[in-house]
Amino acid sequence: MTVIAKARVNAPIKQVRHALTDATELRVWLAEHAEVDLPAHYAFWGRYTPEGDAPHQRPTDVDDNVVAFTWRLDGVDTTTRIDLAAEGEDATVVAVDQSHFDFAEAMSGSSIRGVLQTFWALSIANLVDHLEGRPLSPKVDFTATELRAEFEVEAAVDRVFTSLIDSEQASEWFGFPVGIEPVLGGRFAMGGLENNPNPAKIVDLVPDARLSVDWGPAGVGTWELAGSGGKTRITLVQSGFDAANPPYAAWGGVLSGVAGLRRYHELPGRPQVWLEP
Repeated sequence: MTVIAKARVNAPIKQVRHALTDATELRVWLAEHAEVDLPAHYAFWGRYTPEGDAPHQRPTDVDDNVVAFTWRLDGVDTTTRIDLAAEGEDATVVAVDQSHFDFAEAMSGSSIRGVLQTFWALSIANLVDHLEGRPLSPKVDFTATELRAEFEVEAAVDRVFTSLIDSEQASEWFGFPVGIEPVLGGRFAMGGLENNPNPAKIVDLVPDARLSVDWGPAGVGTWELAGSGGKTRITLVQSGFDAANPPYAAWGGVLSGVAGLRRYHELPGRPQVWLEP
């Protein structure tokens, strides 16, 4: 088991547990469909769930601080454990342990289990925003062969665009080091320019309007920005990948970053939600 997502939510532990164990709540932040009748039944499925054609979960351990279940993916029974820990009366730390996650499978797309890390990162980001009364970030549609997501940031377009191309700002809102050379043809390196021998490449850059990054086999990701009334509307599109094997893990990563981008601009001075695993 590996802790693959850990975050702080500004809500009491009882409220967080309710969001984890109530089917109506789950259908808001986690999945298209959900059914819960504990301790015997805990299931979620639909287009926002990997292999979501039907429910594949079975609860194994549920109490006031734990929700654990097996989840059959690509023919293997994986194990998911979500632990809750109160931080005072109005904050809770949520940690997700997940078995059978392999980073090599995430990079190659050889198994749907490769999406587990970014699936939980995006799901927990949406859990946090749901409990704090904020709009959710777009979810990955695991039935789609293209990524097209639209969302709004409550900040001026020049500020938002700068945060997409400035290494220090991007590292802060994404929660992971990012090295960026903000010029056409410049490097875009997850992990930092010094640590990534195979960086992506900026292939289109129009100030305050568009940024396109070529991620190789994962395709080209394009951020299109339109400012109005002090807000920024962003359309995020991914193209140029193998349509028979969409890079769902990468989509989950970038969409989980959207939650951080919005918090960075809309909640200045407040720390990001992510904690070190």
